[in-house]
Amino acid sequence: MRRIPLAALIGLVFTGGYFFCAIFAGWIAPYGMAEVVGDSWEPWSATHWLGTDSIGRDLLSRMIWGGQTTIFVATAATVLSFTLGASLGFLAAVRGGWVDQVLSRLVDLVMSIPSLISALVVLSVMPVTLPILILVMGLLDATRVFRLSRAVAVDITVMDYVEAARLRGERQGWIIFREILPNALSPLIAEMGLRFIFMVLFISTLSFLGLGVQPPMADWGGIVKENKEGIVYGIPAALIPAFAISTLAISVNLVADWVLTRTTSLKGGRGA
Repeated sequence: MRRIPLAALIGLVFTGGYFFCAIFAGWIAPYGMAEVVGDSWEPWSATHWLGTDSIGRDLLSRMIWGGQTTIFVATAATVLSFTLGASLGFLAAVRGGWVDQVLSRLVDLVMSIPSLISALVVLSVMPVTLPILILVMGLLDATRVFRLSRAVAVDITVMDYVEAARLRGERQGWIIFREILPNALSPLIAEMGLRFIFMVLFISTLSFLGLGVQPPMADWGGIVKENKEGIVYGIPAALIPAFAISTLAISVNLVADWVLTRTTSLKGGRGA
């Protein structure tokens, strides 16, 4: 940590700041999530640091509450996608044969349809709640994690230490969690950062299209949608959540790159 690069440090500061605000939104936000406190699109002031939105709600409070919703949904969907995708990917690589073929062809079938279109079709016929959003996003993104984890695990399963574990009579669970998983962490950690950002963009896109987080709840994509008309009049209310999304994406990528470099160098040092 004493030798952390400047870029990674900046990423940690921004990422930590966003997560801190999301966790403690109830204590930090000056007003409630849907509380109307002024006129439409009031300018920045000492009372409203970021002004108000299209119907007079404090924009800073909406951003804090929206960050909580966006980060919670993205984190939960990422955890679901990695738990399911990595488990099935490792299983397909270890078992091989018809298990690998069935899982791989099923994943190819799901991936042949763009994720956004699949989500829009499913959400158009189902109640749009946070659990449903997390489930749909996690299942669709698990296909990408499956492809990566299977590709990494296939290369690891041919190593001598895995063959030795098989000859010792170790069970598949042992091989997956004690032999394959520790040696596959580096690419999975880097991919987790990218998948988290994809989830942030995914939920923001769904909310902008009207099939994501539903009012009066706030999320960054929904705040962009609610205030997009103000851009015509030079009101930057819609640009603030867009800036938050972009800075979160950049900061998480900086941290993920540093973690990948760090874990790879540590592994190389132990191997030497």
